[in-house]
Amino acid sequence: MNRNSLSLIRDVQSPNQTKGRLFVLDENGASVFLCYTLELPWRDNQQNISCIPAGRYQVKKRYSDKYGNHLHILDVPGRTWILIHEANFVSQLRGCIAIGEARADIDGDGLQDVTSSIKTKMALLERLPDETEIVIGS
Repeated sequence: MNRNSLSLIRDVQSPNQTKGRLFVLDENGASVFLCYTLELPWRDNQQNISCIPAGRYQVKKRYSDKYGNHLHILDVPGRTWILIHEANFVSQLRGCIAIGEARADIDGDGLQDVTSSIKTKMALLERLPDETEIVIGS
């Protein structure tokens, strides 16, 4: 049985974006997968303009027409429909977490983006059970 869980370490928080590293941890706490994350900056957990608070959350795999298979972070205080899905730019986010293989300024706006987001999402989903948890550090 796959008991892998997620750990998100936020490396850089700026007025424009929050960058981090997302680890899949096995049942012994060892990292078995790493990707990079991109989120909105911290703006007091305000809907559509802020990343979510640090904490421990339940996560479920989910399907939608817009994102296909992705992850849904449950029971975020004051927020709904926080997802981990494909996106390359912080401008594509409304509180969700984008994941990618690497960081690069793809569009030349001076902000780092994440690359190969769809490929990274598929690799992440392969390593997780249908339900797990994520610990997000500050």
